[in-house]
Amino acid sequence: MNRKLAVGVLATGLFLTGMGTAFAGADGGSSEVQARAAWKNIPKLTSGGVEFYSGQYKFEPSHTNHGAFHWKGNLKDASPNDGHNVYMQVKVEGYDWNRFNGKQKKTVWLDKLVWDGAALHTDDAWIRACRDRGSLRPDNCSATKAYHR
Repeated sequence: MNRKLAVGVLATGLFLTGMGTAFAGADGGSSEVQARAAWKNIPKLTSGGVEFYSGQYKFEPSHTNHGAFHWKGNLKDASPNDGHNVYMQVKVEGYDWNRFNGKQKKTVWLDKLVWDGAALHTDDAWIRACRDRGSLRPDNCSATKAYHR
């Protein structure tokens, strides 16, 4: 009986210690890290046949999600009968554009991370919405928005 009591007391102590650590960790982060990780709005991005709306972004803290440029929002095929697809282009410093496809005749929710694999965090990012007009005509894109950590 003594052995069972000791194991129970030890397990309870470890559980309570873990709860205290989790509680402190949940509220104990620096306000600077929390401020940098807050979501900010991306203005509506439009060009002929494409819309990106309800967009938000944040720069993840170092060592969290690769310190990525994290963005999300709705990508809409604004001209559903033109036969063209839509996509988002996002890049971070030192790298080429990343392409994230939408769907013809639909609005899709995108929630993506883009980061520099050689760095602890991303400092600069660019984003734009585009319509794919095929190989014979150039694609049209919204104005490019630039963001800095």
